[in-house]
Amino acid sequence: MSSIGITIIPPPKTSFLLPPFTHTWCTTTLFPIKIRRTSEKRNSILLNQSRNLEYYNSEQQENLEPMEPKILSPAINRNMYPDIEPYNTGFLKVSDIHTIYYEQSGNPDGLPVVFLHGGPGGGTSPTNRKFFDPVSYRIILFDQRGAGKSTPHACLEENTTWDLINDIEKLREHLQVPEWLVFGGSWGSTLALAYSESHPEKVTGMVLRGIFLLRKKEIDWFYEGGASAIFPDAWEPFRDLIPESERGCFVDAYHKRLNSNDKETQEKSCTYAAARAWTKWEMMTAHLLPNEVTVKRGDDDEFCLAFARIENHYFVNKGFFPSDSYLLDNIDKIKHINTVIVQGRYDVCCPLMSAWDLHKAWPEADLRIVPDAGHSANEPGTSSELVAATEKMKRIIAEGGH
Repeated sequence: MSSIGITIIPPPKTSFLLPPFTHTWCTTTLFPIKIRRTSEKRNSILLNQSRNLEYYNSEQQENLEPMEPKILSPAINRNMYPDIEPYNTGFLKVSDIHTIYYEQSGNPDGLPVVFLHGGPGGGTSPTNRKFFDPVSYRIILFDQRGAGKSTPHACLEENTTWDLINDIEKLREHLQVPEWLVFGGSWGSTLALAYSESHPEKVTGMVLRGIFLLRKKEIDWFYEGGASAIFPDAWEPFRDLIPESERGCFVDAYHKRLNSNDKETQEKSCTYAAARAWTKWEMMTAHLLPNEVTVKRGDDDEFCLAFARIENHYFVNKGFFPSDSYLLDNIDKIKHINTVIVQGRYDVCCPLMSAWDLHKAWPEADLRIVPDAGHSANEPGTSSELVAATEKMKRIIAEGGH
């Protein structure tokens, strides 16, 4: 197996508290780009720790002497950008039933990028804007059907992968975007791949994180007991909500409870209890180290209802794909698209096996494995690689490299 296109990023040995930024202006692209830099010492440490999978070869194992590092661009920023507010928000009616919320921030004349959130059903948040240079990018976020501010809330009718792909195209046309960079993590990576395989001519590049191909073995790993070997304490409340007689398939058992039409059941809050249990299981496993802010999202009944119902709906229906390996089977359609894949080594929700399978089918993509990260995009090592990826992409796209 060749290691071309793969980089494992060793964890920084310094504190995550970064020194103040300095700024320089670069005008080598189509419009001025403000590049945020750390101090030279911090930047040098990060760059010298970037190595590919051949970090040690067989002859070096005994002495553990590192090979020459794979150096990135010395000017690249790896820190999330400050909070910004949208310059435009709106609602787009995409069907007789559904209306989706969207927003735009950053530079109205910048390189367009569309952010595809996870779940499905997770919705967007202000933090999502911070992966992109607001001077360089026209940042477009939207809430998928039934999620976030989109209406009707938690609605499953006319809610399939293909409906979402059509919504992305309707939004692109509505905003008069000829083509755009596609950024997606977790379920967002699934949707990004499906959209790009359907409309490769509209995609200038991709940044993918926490690869999820929505195959049976991935669903079984996380929802049928595999991941319980690592998080038994988080698993037991999820398991114990379901009677032993129904534990042959937890996804089906939760589907029954999340979609109950029994008024008595609803009054007993069975649906909300199931939604909370489903959501908390994922929130408690999303980080390498416990994150109380993420876990507390499982206490918000409205968020949990959309997150659990829509997610479960997609999983019961196998992503609405015609085959288990659909995304991998169609990878030839997008091999020409510049893509960076960022994957946490200890991602329990979307294990590395999926990113690895994608890499084997698509060695041209740049796979970056973060050794000290789980699933969340907001873990330091992962967010650093995601920002670096958007920095890389803005230069490639501006130079016409797509």
